[in-house]
Amino acid sequence: MIPTQARTIKPTRRSVSGIYPFRGETAIPYESTLERDFIARNEFNRTVLDIIPQPCQIRFSLRGGREYTYTPDFLVYFRLGNRTHSDFPRPLLVEVKPESQWREHWRDWLPKWKAAYRYAKQEEWEFHIHDESRIRDQMFANIQFLERYKRMVFPREESDWIIQGLARMGSAPFHYLLARYFMGLYRAEGISHLWHLLATRQLDCDIYRPLNEHTVLWVANDE
Repeated sequence: MIPTQARTIKPTRRSVSGIYPFRGETAIPYESTLERDFIARNEFNRTVLDIIPQPCQIRFSLRGGREYTYTPDFLVYFRLGNRTHSDFPRPLLVEVKPESQWREHWRDWLPKWKAAYRYAKQEEWEFHIHDESRIRDQMFANIQFLERYKRMVFPREESDWIIQGLARMGSAPFHYLLARYFMGLYRAEGISHLWHLLATRQLDCDIYRPLNEHTVLWVANDE
């Protein structure tokens, strides 16, 4: 059975909370800017199928025998694509914590994280703790850069022309596509158009590397 949200997230004065419109289809609540950025980063990742907030409640006890309940932040599901079930990425149970907090409190939090690891293993998931180093990386910087181009509007026939041409080529660097389709006075518009196609996931690239005129682009797919 696919988990649903196990705990309701309520507004808090101690952090920034809100609702993230995941791919315009699902409203995912978050309790901090780091959690919001985690969702945004995974939204851009085409291998990510869905994110379940507060997906399960895990019972654990301390040495004194008193029992507690721990609710991890997210459960991430991935697409199968063209992979076989033997190398299919297992769902990922995630706790989002700033590095300064987990370094200060890791001894206190270790029992619940061990319980989460055991629970994930039982469900055939993985359990990870994500801090700024795993969330606000080069990929996230690229996503932030592309955000300004996401809502731009360009003629559909021009977009199709670029996509179909690139599909025939297989892949091409940004500067080549710019010179091929947007010469002279149209260069500035072409720059925005190409970044728009990447921002809206119609084109793809190695998003983990810095974006520039040498970035190699190809037509996006869900494999």
